[in-house]
Amino acid sequence: MLKTVLINTSKRLLSSKVTPHQEALMARGLPKKQPLPGVTNIVIVASGKGGVGKSTVAVNLAVSLANLGKRVGLLDGDIFGPSIPLMMNVHEEPLVDEKNLIIPPINYGVKCLSMGMLTHQGDAVIWRGPLVMSALQRLLKGALWGPLDVLIVDTPPGTGDVHLSLAQNVPISGVLLVSTPQTAALEVTQRGAQMYKTLGIPIFGLAENMGHAICGNCQHKMEIFKNTTQKYTKEMGTKVLATIPLDGNITDCCDNGIPMVLKYKDSEYAKSFKSLAMNILEKLKVTEEENT
Repeated sequence: MLKTVLINTSKRLLSSKVTPHQEALMARGLPKKQPLPGVTNIVIVASGKGGVGKSTVAVNLAVSLANLGKRVGLLDGDIFGPSIPLMMNVHEEPLVDEKNLIIPPINYGVKCLSMGMLTHQGDAVIWRGPLVMSALQRLLKGALWGPLDVLIVDTPPGTGDVHLSLAQNVPISGVLLVSTPQTAALEVTQRGAQMYKTLGIPIFGLAENMGHAICGNCQHKMEIFKNTTQKYTKEMGTKVLATIPLDGNITDCCDNGIPMVLKYKDSEYAKSFKSLAMNILEKLKVTEEENT
């Protein structure tokens, strides 16, 4: 009975149209949405589901954009489980300027910032919502990000505080969804997409991750799972922007802080990310034209 009530309530909230009066009431007490100085676009990498490779995609996308000549930043929005310091090999505590703004360290041509740079390695962050939001605000608005063409934000699983805080505080250019091709992952990704649609944030598309592998001898494409991606992207009203293969070198690259797209520049993996980066830039171009 309780399950039915919760489901029906959720459906009503998502499907109901918000009147101007209701919107004004809900906006009371919320921070005013303001752009980050010197940052042209903010792109969120999200899924809803954990374990689908969001951080790996965010890292390699950021580096691929930098390789295309763009000024890029990478914010680790996962306060409890930061992995960007390891994957980007940036472990030192960042400096602050005379205005007490954090100066994001740069590696591989990308400005990086993460809670993992501000805590001792191995320490757990045991915080409740308000402290988490305060930390995210500090990383987001208390840092010297500009000038940037694109700030990539790697988000934690779920549809909670971090996602809502980002949507309320800064203008988001769009969202890149990440999922593996199984139904279990795509169903949760679809819920994440619905949240961003409800908040009025464009969904750029989906990066299908780890759905196939390439044989090292004959270059044959081997499907790993029963693929249901097209069914769900159709339901979400979006498209697949890239199909990223599973590669045996991914773990080694992540553990040693060297993005795959740099160490194996001619691999199918790197080519898929170059294509993804170009698709994201095209989406940003269209968004900018629509807003002018």
